[in-house]
Amino acid sequence: MKYSKTSMNESIDKYNFAFKKKFGQNFITDKNIINSIVSKSEIDKDTLVIEIGPGAGSLTSGLCEAAGHVLCYEIDSTLEEMLKENLKDFNNYEVIFDDFLKRNVKEDLKKYHFNKTYVVANLPYYITTPIIIKLISDNLNIDRIAVMVQKEVGDRFKAVPGTKDYNSLSIYLNYYYDVKKLLDVSRNVFIPKPNVDSIVVCFDRKSTKLKLNNEELFFKLVRDSFSFKRKTLRNNLKNYDLNKVSEVLSKYNLDLTVRAENLAIEIFVDIANNL
Repeated sequence: MKYSKTSMNESIDKYNFAFKKKFGQNFITDKNIINSIVSKSEIDKDTLVIEIGPGAGSLTSGLCEAAGHVLCYEIDSTLEEMLKENLKDFNNYEVIFDDFLKRNVKEDLKKYHFNKTYVVANLPYYITTPIIIKLISDNLNIDRIAVMVQKEVGDRFKAVPGTKDYNSLSIYLNYYYDVKKLLDVSRNVFIPKPNVDSIVVCFDRKSTKLKLNNEELFFKLVRDSFSFKRKTLRNNLKNYDLNKVSEVLSKYNLDLTVRAENLAIEIFVDIANNL
């Protein structure tokens, strides 16, 4: 398909498409950005790519050129004819018109056999975090996730201890994946133009995870530690054995007056394993 705001608007007019705010639809129109996302995601013909929210198919086109197959999930069925037209040059894709969050994706993947499975997508801002959590909690064996998200959200995803963006979600993601920024994306390359800039964040699955005795306890500990971000661990963890928490902290020259935002994931793991 052609990449420009003019050609995108022509396609929108041709199919009388109306943007639906409830789906957070913003279509990317810049070929350079699309090429950059595809190349930095390191997709090849041994890769099955899952795309959530293909929209008009601009990123999908780039993915089809590079990948072995592209499996798309689109909640808006009114895009069907536009997608068929814009992807007419490709036969290595499938579009499932359904709500990704309600879909049994593991079942959908059974018919595909590729060496690598990546998720590459321009995610709707309003459901970014639920999508990421579903990708992890459904045990889909995703090797890499490269997604465009609202910059503020992406900053939290890749945040490190001691920064204002570091929170329980940062730790949750860091337990499963190594997270890094791939590129910044201006709000000016979308139709309609969103109110914020975007960032493409890459999650590479860790080859070995930190050893945990009890994952459920660990994640609860982390959530509770951040429950009141400006409070100390002494205040946030009153329902835990503070003597044991204190013993672990002392190994790192810390005490119960520390705030959760200053603790690396390894310290949380150590605390959880000693409770």
